[in-house]
Amino acid sequence: MPLTLYNSLTRRESPFEPIEPKKVRMYCCGVTVYDYCHVGHARAYIVWDMVRRYLMWRGYDVRYVQNFTDIDDKILDRARETNSTMEAVAQRFIDEYFADMDKLNILRADEYPRATHSMDGIKRLIHELENKGYAYASGGDVYYNVRQFADYGKLSGRKLEEMQAGASGRLEIAEIEAQKKRDSSDFALWKSAKPGEPAWDSSWGKGRPGWHIECSAMVRDCLGETIDIHCGGSDLTFPHHENEIAQSEAATGKSLANYWMHNAFVTVNGKKMSKSLHNFITIRDLLEGNWSGDLESNSPQPPLGKGGSKNDAKAVEPMAVRLFVLMAQYRSQIDFTEEAIASAKNGWHTLQESLLFGDVHGSQLGWDADKILDLPIVESEAVQQFRAAMDDDFNTPNALAVLFELAKELRRERNIIVHGGKTEIPSEVLQQKWQNLVKLTEILGFKKPSHHVLSGNINLTLQISGIGRGTIIRGLTDEDIEAMIQQRKDARKAKNFAEGDRLRDELKDKGITLIDQKDGTTIWHRG
Repeated sequence: MPLTLYNSLTRRESPFEPIEPKKVRMYCCGVTVYDYCHVGHARAYIVWDMVRRYLMWRGYDVRYVQNFTDIDDKILDRARETNSTMEAVAQRFIDEYFADMDKLNILRADEYPRATHSMDGIKRLIHELENKGYAYASGGDVYYNVRQFADYGKLSGRKLEEMQAGASGRLEIAEIEAQKKRDSSDFALWKSAKPGEPAWDSSWGKGRPGWHIECSAMVRDCLGETIDIHCGGSDLTFPHHENEIAQSEAATGKSLANYWMHNAFVTVNGKKMSKSLHNFITIRDLLEGNWSGDLESNSPQPPLGKGGSKNDAKAVEPMAVRLFVLMAQYRSQIDFTEEAIASAKNGWHTLQESLLFGDVHGSQLGWDADKILDLPIVESEAVQQFRAAMDDDFNTPNALAVLFELAKELRRERNIIVHGGKTEIPSEVLQQKWQNLVKLTEILGFKKPSHHVLSGNINLTLQISGIGRGTIIRGLTDEDIEAMIQQRKDARKAKNFAEGDRLRDELKDKGITLIDQKDGTTIWHRG
């Protein structure tokens, strides 16, 4: 089965065929660096990291470029608020971006171009558009003549009559009022300098670039005139990506990208998570437990650098955040709820436990766990199912189902071993299952825990002995059982029925029978 992608431009899935065999040129729109990243950003960059990793595993040489927008009104506003400079604010939040993404195990891009470092390419592109009749100067500004580009709207599907020039909060009312534009749909390529703001010399006078032209120039400078994949959040489809197409394709006469991919939003009660609605949570606050499930009622976040102290009870492990994102297909919205996060935490604890299977029991089974981890994936039915899921437009929920099935099998054998029994599955077969589980989780970007890390939600507390064997300290208490029943309830409430079924089966394996009542309660008994 070939790898198929959903192309936002054609609005259908099609086989992936790169421009050059086994080489992929991929560009992702990066953040505007004026504040900390939130969970919506985490989703976007986890998704594109997953796509990149999978393409690499499939044998592609991927060149991945992601920009930083380091000049913008929001950055200038932050600099004024903090008595700082645009350069200092941008560098601070570039550093903070890397700190957050490193925790989420997101691979570094091959190149991170910045708008302020790309001025020559930006001005050159504007000149080309001007010479070809697609741009015009007006009062020190330069605008793109939208009606000159016949294909405008082909990505978003919008008709020109329906469009507004400055979606996503980028509209400058003063520009329209001054009647600098020939048409209200035209957008700025170059903006004349304002008092007290950074500016660059140009043939149109001192000024700075518009938002959209920056990416067109950086794509061309870093990857060429036509690339394989251009990706970003679905909110960028219009106007940003639509305008990129208009700029680049008018200048070169060639397609900007053969495949356009967009991830859906993280939502809160059906509304996009965003800073303007104050219904967001930063990545670092989620990891440190400084968050409330009722995000819609949140007041604006504390001043920068003055967040709350760490709350271990609500802290979320980075790999659980990754699981929260990948439990949904990238084009489907995810609603951020406490139940969904609890389900992801429980799911990661399950994977974490099974990823440690070889570390805990390998010596008993005659394995050298370290050497096994250096071996490649072993072809199997599970690997084929994983590949089929990922080849289907990166269907991560189905791919994760394969991983959880492997984890379930390893957990069953672990229970036999720790009770002093003898596993009926040959050691080499168990080794293959563990080896594949570790390798497949790596393809999705999960980071295997160190052998000394055992999840707090593992229901048999294990102690690593001198030879790496797991020893039972205690069995399931009534409190353990009630906790697992609550985890199952949370999972089902979050519509994660696979996790609910897994918890029921795990209790059954341990001799615990659950009986769901009509009033929503669950009773249980042993044996």
